[in-house]
Amino acid sequence: MTEIPPNPQTVAIVEDDETLRESLVDIIECSQRWNLVAAFSDATTALEVLGTSPPSVVLMDIQLPGMSGIECVGKLIALHPQVQVMMVTVYDNNDRIFEALAAGASGYLLKRDIPTKLLPALDDLAAGGSPMSGAIARKVVQHFQKEPAENQEPITLTPRETEILNLLVKGFLYKEIAWELSITIETVRTHLHNIYQKLHVRTRTEAVVKYLGHGR
Repeated sequence: MTEIPPNPQTVAIVEDDETLRESLVDIIECSQRWNLVAAFSDATTALEVLGTSPPSVVLMDIQLPGMSGIECVGKLIALHPQVQVMMVTVYDNNDRIFEALAAGASGYLLKRDIPTKLLPALDDLAAGGSPMSGAIARKVVQHFQKEPAENQEPITLTPRETEILNLLVKGFLYKEIAWELSITIETVRTHLHNIYQKLHVRTRTEAVVKYLGHGR
């Protein structure tokens, strides 16, 4: 069961389809767990605003006029690595979704599933999850496994960092990791920051798939 954030968290929308954008707005505004802070019809304007005032989560369309959603994700995450981005897309296009995840997105949601799955997916993100299909998850892992072992940089983690990363792979939430290892959540976050730096990644998803790809 997904852990629900105790306090309202902020979310912004980047979607050029006005009807869909209004639907997203309506769903979020009816939620007590999420606070809508902005809605944009293009990525350029969104990046200008969110680049200086980032929300907790951004719902990002992949296909946008001008700057694509994938390009916007990369630029936004570079500015604010803590921001989580969930892509919204019409088609379950593995290649495009993979590009978005590689750029730093934390998960994705098909537009046809928005009415029933949007709020649970947002809660999943807030709890440390990465909403995506099994097919996409396998594709991401396979991407790292394609590289010959001799061309991969060795991963040198401390025993505690290895413990934490193993728990992440198993799907543990930050609070659950802290409980399991008898440490504080802040200590977990500090270790994760060090892990991300060592793995040269910016998100939980990237850390997990890179670790798996090195054949632990």
